[in-house]
Amino acid sequence: MKFYIIEDDYSVIRVIENIIEDNELGELVGYSLRGDDIVNEILLKRPDIVLIDLLMPNKDGIQVVKEIRSYNNQIKFIMISQVSSKELISKAYNAGIDFFISKPVNVIEIVKVIKNVSEKIKLERALKGIKHMFEDLELNSQRYKKKDREVKMKLILSQLGILGEKGSKDIIDICNYILSNDLKPSNIKISDICNTLSNSPKAMEQRIRRAINKALVNIANLGLEDNLNDAFVRYSNALFDFEDIKAEMDLIRGKRTLGGKIKVLKFIEGLLLYSEF
Repeated sequence: MKFYIIEDDYSVIRVIENIIEDNELGELVGYSLRGDDIVNEILLKRPDIVLIDLLMPNKDGIQVVKEIRSYNNQIKFIMISQVSSKELISKAYNAGIDFFISKPVNVIEIVKVIKNVSEKIKLERALKGIKHMFEDLELNSQRYKKKDREVKMKLILSQLGILGEKGSKDIIDICNYILSNDLKPSNIKISDICNTLSNSPKAMEQRIRRAINKALVNIANLGLEDNLNDAFVRYSNALFDFEDIKAEMDLIRGKRTLGGKIKVLKFIEGLLLYSEF
């Protein structure tokens, strides 16, 4: 532990320094005989524990504790004073001290209090480490889930025969944007996201439409060959309107001159839904 002492009586500073050294409690990184103009040095030396007097000329210990606390709330304060006023002691605790020790200095009491504060600091650091560990685990878990969903989306696009299309990358980028920003597909406009993700949003939308249109043709051909095919059964109604699939199938059969239409948002919604499971 690193200690700093603020005390206007040098003899008290020497006594406390000897207690710290003799009991191997840590290292004294500095001291001051006055409370004013001390904040910057404290913040620079970053002690773990500051032992501070209450009554000092120019600026008292309570003011100093308040000022340092406003910049750094990790430092612990042990106040040592001959003051016995309950009101002043209460003000000191309200300002942020951790312990109050009455003068004259008692070696056993100081050692005991310093050890208690040191254990508190070690416990807080351990808990902070555990908290960071869980935050890292949660972050990695979220990254894994995002990556896992992207793999599933690519698998679906592959089953539709469009994974190699340039528009497929745009589709995945849009899906990842929706997931990262926790958006509801029903509340978005594809054009808005294209404007955000691309310097050429119109070209991006066209690539997406071409890729989805090719998926429509492929799934229609799949249905003509085998309407019980697993990909046809699974995606023909989830990623498209079945009327459009049927119209595309009729176009392929030569029964009509116009094929089915595509709906980009429905395709994105369906892709996100299937990537979740």
